[in-house]
Amino acid sequence: MYQKRNYRNLFENELVMFDVCVGETDLRLGCDRDLTDVALRSVRKAREAISTHIENHPVFGTSLIPLAADPAYHPIVNKMIEAGIAAGTGPMAAVAGAIAEYTGKALLEYSEQVFVENGGDIFFASNKDRIIGIYAGNSMLTGRLAIRISSESFPLGICTSSGTVGHSFSMGRADAVTVLSRDTALADAVATAAGNMIRSPGDINKALDFAIGIKGITGILAIIGDKLGAVGEIELAAPGNRG
Repeated sequence: MYQKRNYRNLFENELVMFDVCVGETDLRLGCDRDLTDVALRSVRKAREAISTHIENHPVFGTSLIPLAADPAYHPIVNKMIEAGIAAGTGPMAAVAGAIAEYTGKALLEYSEQVFVENGGDIFFASNKDRIIGIYAGNSMLTGRLAIRISSESFPLGICTSSGTVGHSFSMGRADAVTVLSRDTALADAVATAAGNMIRSPGDINKALDFAIGIKGITGILAIIGDKLGAVGEIELAAPGNRG
């Protein structure tokens, strides 16, 4: 079931913003100029590669455990598989992040700055520091908390999993688990895995330790109710002017 993505109203910046929807993929994008046609072509290529692989290997679309990569597979398929291996999840836990990064890298050929948001999973390339607001559903911290990202950190994957917001599958009850990595697919899969671990505030530290111990993960923030934990390259900030 489609759920209106109200958190998108929290994003403000000087980029030219536009939306692209293909099947279940619903993206909010920002570039130096409107690049809808480029984004559409990229999303279609990514979805075709994933759909074709699922047709030939149905387990890819349903597995909750890691699968094996193969040099013969499409690069985006292997990226999802490798992210799942690192996080201990099935490859589809990385699908939103993988499509966001695949599309974002295509757009970087035409725009110096690129923002791609896919269901709360973000690929961002920027030439200046940015403030990213954290949306945590009904938590009292929603709208009161943000992360500052330095320009040197971009391009970056900023992926969020929630057990209380949205339609994505989660076995946990965290309001938000946000993970940072240069590899957006990896950030997506690790956010899912860490989110699955959090059923109460007492689980936060365990999830943080798990995530930050994975090579390629640079930071993680977790929220459940009014409790928050963070580790790694997480610089908390007031929301202010987001983006």
